[in-house]
Amino acid sequence: MTLNTTSTPTLTPPPGKRLVSLDFMRGLIMVLLALESTELYIHVRQSQSRGSGFDMLMGQFFHNQWQGLHFWDLIQPAFMFMAGVAMAYSLVKQKSNGHSYRQRSTKVLKRCALLLFWGLFKRIYQPDWLALDALDVTDILTQLAFTTLIAFALFELRIRSQVISCVLILIITECLYRFCTAAGFDQGYTDGHNFGNYVDWWLLGQKSSGYVFINWLPTSVHTIAGTIIGKLLMRGKQPLRWMVFSGISLLAVGYGLDLSAVTPIIKPIATSAFVLASLGYCLILLACCYGWVDRLGHKKGLLFFKVVGMNSIFIYLLCDIVGRHWLNGYVEMITRPVLALLKFSDNGIAIIASLITFALEWSLCYFLYRKKIFFKL
Repeated sequence: MTLNTTSTPTLTPPPGKRLVSLDFMRGLIMVLLALESTELYIHVRQSQSRGSGFDMLMGQFFHNQWQGLHFWDLIQPAFMFMAGVAMAYSLVKQKSNGHSYRQRSTKVLKRCALLLFWGLFKRIYQPDWLALDALDVTDILTQLAFTTLIAFALFELRIRSQVISCVLILIITECLYRFCTAAGFDQGYTDGHNFGNYVDWWLLGQKSSGYVFINWLPTSVHTIAGTIIGKLLMRGKQPLRWMVFSGISLLAVGYGLDLSAVTPIIKPIATSAFVLASLGYCLILLACCYGWVDRLGHKKGLLFFKVVGMNSIFIYLLCDIVGRHWLNGYVEMITRPVLALLKFSDNGIAIIASLITFALEWSLCYFLYRKKIFFKL
């Protein structure tokens, strides 16, 4: 398939108008990630008795171990999907400003290089973070570097051709896990013995950690789908019904593959069933945000999420590098003696410390927002 730069109808981003629903959705996802980095979900769950209804609800804020799908397993797909939507707006704006294809591709390559760097650098707290057999090649940013390249390579194609490309990517993924085997890595979708684990061992000398490097291939479908939605929105077609219908259809196919034992839903190796089901949820979530915010005009009270969503990469790195490995403990060290005097329980102190940490991180984002300082890759 060749790239035809004239095959896509003219797209025009609305002048001076942001897709506020995307800012809101991105902010919502980043707030959830920031709260997770403070270990709030762990502390809240520990405060409940095991097996209770609330305990089962909080279980959705943790990754499912292998087969199956929890709410928290949708965070990375949503991140990559939203990146695709934003990428479509950015590329069309660059083109309308007269940037050549070479200029646009150079900018994308630089962005991907930075994504790759920060995805690896965020493990700097570990002494072996640069060792080949310890590289974190499954982080959201690391994976996004590769999915962005694929989505960019296919961006100028017609939407129908992009959809066909997504189908082919998932078929290739199915074939790799079903038919490409090696000694000790010939058990299809079994943890530690699948094709993805073989690539990690052959390429990096890494043993199984559940998640695998080549997840960027199937999950590129999330980013490509995001660019498709971006195109539809810029055409002014307001594809609300299309997003809902497509989302429900993808959920039916994804869960159908899992329930029929054709292909299980497994996030750590991004099976085709997982990609389809998670993409279905992403489409429905964006449709809800778009319908509520951009179509119905409910834009009041979104500042809480907007200030985080417009600095998503910054808050992600801040919480994961500085927050998780320094600020969390520092805040608890200060608050624990005070709250202990007030007779708070250990778990109560931990919950309050997590909320204070998040408040400090959000306040920094608010300061940057007021100063119009946005960190972009």
